[in-house]
Amino acid sequence: MQKTTYKKELSLNGTQQKKGANNRKKEVEKIQSWLNLYAMQNPNAGTATGIDGDFGPATEKAVKNFQKSKNLSETGIVDQALFDVLTQPMRNAFENQVVGVNLRELVVNVAKNHLMNHPFEQVIENQSNMGPWVRAYMDGNQGSSWFWCMGFVQTIIDQAASIQGKNFKNLMPLTYSCDTIGTKGLEKKLLTRFQKARTNPSLIKPGDIFLLQKSTNDWFHTGIVVNVHQDIIETIEGNTNVDGSNNGNAVLNRIRNFKKSKIDFFSIEPLV
Repeated sequence: MQKTTYKKELSLNGTQQKKGANNRKKEVEKIQSWLNLYAMQNPNAGTATGIDGDFGPATEKAVKNFQKSKNLSETGIVDQALFDVLTQPMRNAFENQVVGVNLRELVVNVAKNHLMNHPFEQVIENQSNMGPWVRAYMDGNQGSSWFWCMGFVQTIIDQAASIQGKNFKNLMPLTYSCDTIGTKGLEKKLLTRFQKARTNPSLIKPGDIFLLQKSTNDWFHTGIVVNVHQDIIETIEGNTNVDGSNNGNAVLNRIRNFKKSKIDFFSIEPLV
């Protein structure tokens, strides 16, 4: 893979504990982030706590509650072994074996594998687009201005292509910009405009990238096409929500009517 920043999110730089001499704010924030992510899927676990980089009694109790939920010794101490358990969803998303008969199927299956591990952004110090999932998709970048839908898309394409020993950069440049991919699609004649897609849906294929159009050469949101059904596409997309926002907070499986929206499509065919 070309995008390997996720590995930093799986590593803990030293054991962290209440009043620990080796505590580091960034490492404690990582622990607190994963405790909160666990709480989203397990609201009764008692692991939700503040993300402030301070390993105090609240964080210690949240760690103990997590250990209890996993039938582990309730020490309140986080070493690499426990951090491995905390971060298992990301390891599953990036390192589980994914199979497919061709690149398009691989792209769809990789996207589904990420989806089932519940990637979710966080708000830290009053900033959105934060947390380990965002950093993993955005090569370490995070913050309110770092919309991460294209980072998610390129991570999926990269991971799928790498399974076949291919480099996604042969198809498109590394970018976080929908405009860059839209423009590149026009240059390479890989972009199907929404008018043409509406009249000929067979041009839209699973594994392709959709781009929501704001104006002719301005795109503001993206995701992976996983299926096409008459007037609608089924997608997996990041940085969205149930309303289809381009600045939401999760990876979701969504349904979009491409005959009622200005949706262009970038073909991955040259990489297939």
